[in-house]
Amino acid sequence: MKKVYASSRGKELFKREKSVAKPIVVFSMFIFQNPYACKLKAIFPGSLLKADSFNKNFQSVTIKYQKLPLEMELVATETMKMENFLPWLVICFLVYHSGVEVYAEDYDYSFTAECLADPLRAQYNGGIVVNPDMNEGLKGWSKSGFANMATRMSSSTNNTFIVATNRKGALHGFTQKYFLQKDTHYVTSAWVQVSQGDMIHVALAFGTAFGIQRSGWAIARSGCWSMLKGGFVLNISGPVELYLEVVDGQLLVLANNTAIELWADSISIKPFSLEEWKFHQHQSTEKVRKAKVKIQAVDSQGQPLPNATVSLAQQKNNFPFGNAISQHILNNKAYQDWFTSRFKYTVFENEMKWYANEKIPGQLDYNVADAMLSLVQKYNVKVRGHNVFWDNPQNMPSWARYLSPAQLSAAASRRINSVMNRYLGQLIHWDVVNENVHFSFLEQMLGKNASAVYYKKANEIDSKAIPFLNDFNTIEHGFDGTSNPAKYLEKIKELRSHGYNGPLGIGLQGHFVTPNLPYIRSSLDILASTGLPIWITELDVANTTNQEVYLEEIIREIHAHPGVKGIMMWAPWNPKGCYRMCLTDNNFKNLPTGDVVDNIIKEWNHHDFSGNTDENGFFEASLFHGEYQFEISHPDQVKYDTYVAQKLVKVAPTGESSQSHYTVFV
Repeated sequence: MKKVYASSRGKELFKREKSVAKPIVVFSMFIFQNPYACKLKAIFPGSLLKADSFNKNFQSVTIKYQKLPLEMELVATETMKMENFLPWLVICFLVYHSGVEVYAEDYDYSFTAECLADPLRAQYNGGIVVNPDMNEGLKGWSKSGFANMATRMSSSTNNTFIVATNRKGALHGFTQKYFLQKDTHYVTSAWVQVSQGDMIHVALAFGTAFGIQRSGWAIARSGCWSMLKGGFVLNISGPVELYLEVVDGQLLVLANNTAIELWADSISIKPFSLEEWKFHQHQSTEKVRKAKVKIQAVDSQGQPLPNATVSLAQQKNNFPFGNAISQHILNNKAYQDWFTSRFKYTVFENEMKWYANEKIPGQLDYNVADAMLSLVQKYNVKVRGHNVFWDNPQNMPSWARYLSPAQLSAAASRRINSVMNRYLGQLIHWDVVNENVHFSFLEQMLGKNASAVYYKKANEIDSKAIPFLNDFNTIEHGFDGTSNPAKYLEKIKELRSHGYNGPLGIGLQGHFVTPNLPYIRSSLDILASTGLPIWITELDVANTTNQEVYLEEIIREIHAHPGVKGIMMWAPWNPKGCYRMCLTDNNFKNLPTGDVVDNIIKEWNHHDFSGNTDENGFFEASLFHGEYQFEISHPDQVKYDTYVAQKLVKVAPTGESSQSHYTVFV
C-alpha cells in the first residue's frame, strides 16, 4: 500500500499513519501561467475529502511504495519547465493505477475534566502556535496590555509555563498574532491556573477586526491545572490576536488585584480544512453509528449463490431522532399523518409544563397532555417529559413566584409527585429543573441544594425515566458565559456534591442562528468526558438566510459525535407560525427545512438500498444501527423461476448483542 506525504512550506498536511478509508484517485493537469504541475485529488466516497497533494506551492513530495522497491522525492518549483513535467506525470500515472491512501490528521475528541498537578502536552503539538509548551522561553509570545510576562518552572516536575502578573485588565497578559483563513475550522485548547483563588472563569479569546471572539472556556483554580477547549471559524480572512481573557464575576477581582497571577501552558490552535472536517464526520459516523454486515446466500445444498439480488427494508433505526409536537396535532389528521410517518420520538411543546397544568393553585389540568400522550402511544412514539420545574421565575406559574419559601416548597412537592406519578413508566426522560445552569429561582428560595433534592425525588418516583439537565447556549456559541460547557460541568458537580448520585442526562437545547461547528464539536467533547448520555433536546435554526443549509450542517455534526445519544428538533407546528423553525407549511407540504429532515431520514434508513452477491455468494454493506428485513432473490436458470428468502438482521455497535455475518438459505 502506498502512502502519500506532502509538505507545504515546511508544514505537514497529512502526517499521521493511521488507516482512514480507501479513496478513489483521479488526476489531472493544471497550467499555472507558464509552469506545469500535476494536481492529485484523493476523493473519498461521498466527496468527503479532497486532498490537493501536488501544486506549484509544494516544495516537495515523497511517494513511498511498500509493494514496489521505489522511493522518490521530487521538487516542484514555480519555474518548472515542460521537459521537467514528465516525472510528475509518472507519479500521477503510478498513483492512479496502484491506489493510494491519504492520511489526514485525526481529530482529537479527548478532554480532561480533572484539575491536574501538571498540564498534559498541547493537543496537535500546538498546531500553529509558536512555542506552545514554553520550552523555548518566551519565544513567539508578546505582552498584551498592562502586565508583566515571564516563564516559570515547576519545582517538582520541571514543567515550564508562562505567567502574567500585575494584570490591569481582562485581556492583559500575553498574546500571539496570526493570519487566519475564513471557512477554516480552528480547534483550540490550553491549560490554565491561577496563583490564588478558585472558580476563576477564563476564556481563550481572539481579537479580530469585528471584536473579541471567544473560542472556549475553563474554570481556573489555584494549585492545579484546568483544561480549556474550544473552536471557531472566521467569516473573513485576516489578522487575529490570541488572548486569555478573565471574564464573568471574577473580572474586577483579577483586573484590580495584582497579586493574582494567570498561568498558562500547552496552548494549541489547530486548523482543519472544510474537507478534513467533513471527513472526520464521516469517519466518526462510520465508527459509532454504523456496522459492517456480511450476508451469504446459499442454496438448499449450502452452495453459494452468486449474483443474487439483495434488498433491505429498515424496520427500526437505533438512533433516536424526533421532533416536538403541539396540541394542534389532536384535531388535525394531516398533522398526525405527517408526524407519525417520520418520527418515533417526541416532546410536548408546553402541555406538560407546570404553568399549563396548574394555572390556578390546586386546580390540576392534564387533559391536553393526556390526550397527546394517548395519541402518540398508538404509534409507538416515545416521549420525553418537559418539564417538572423551570428555574426561570418568568416561566413558573404566575402565582408561584410570590409564595413564601415554605409555601413554594409545599407547592413544588405537590407538583413533582402529581405529574411524575401520573405519567409513571410512560416517559423516557424528565427535564427535572429546566435551565438551572442559567437560572436559580428554586435555589434562591429553597436553598442551594434545591435542584439536587428534586432530581433525587424524580429518580425515586420513576427510576425508568432518566432525569435530565436542560439548558441553552452551551453549544450554540461562545458568547454566553453563564452556561458554557465548563459551567455546565460545574452544575453537574454541584448536583453530586449536594447528594444526588443517581442517573443523569445532559440536555442541550440547541437554538442556533449561525452554526460554529468547531465550537459545537469541542463543547460536546467537554461534556462527553462525563460519560453521561447527551441529547440535543430542542434543535432549531433561526429563520434567516441559509436556514436549511445550517440545519443540515448541525444535524450531521451532532449525529457524528460519539457522545450524542439522541436528537430532538423543536419545530412543533402552529397555524399562526412556529417558535423559530417550521418544517412544513399549513398544508403540511415540506419547506426546505422539512426536505433536509426527510433526506436525512432516508439516508439513515438506507431507503431503496439493494445490491448483488459476489461470486462466492457474499454481500457486504456498512449499515446504520437498527433492525433490517433482508430479502434475497435468485433466479433458477433450469426451472425459470425465482426463489426468495427473507431474514431479520439486527445491526448494533461492537460489543452489543448482534452478528456481523449471516447465512441465508434461498
